Amino acid sequence: MVIKEFDTVLLKDGRKGDVMEVFPDGSLIIDTGTSPGDWETLYDKTIEDVEKVVHTSEE
Repeated sequence: MVIKEFDTVLLKDGRKGDVMEVFPDGSLIIDTGTSPGDWETLYDKTIEDVEKVVHTSEE
């Protein structure tokens, strides 16, 4: 699976998020949430944590 910066992904834990950065080692920074009350930045995710790409930034 190819994941790019600004793709929207579905995580295996059911959350949807936007990829803010992709590192060469496969680690990701992902922002989740729908409002300031539940926004969260995940720094510990990898490509293995992603179920699928919901929307690619190139569309």
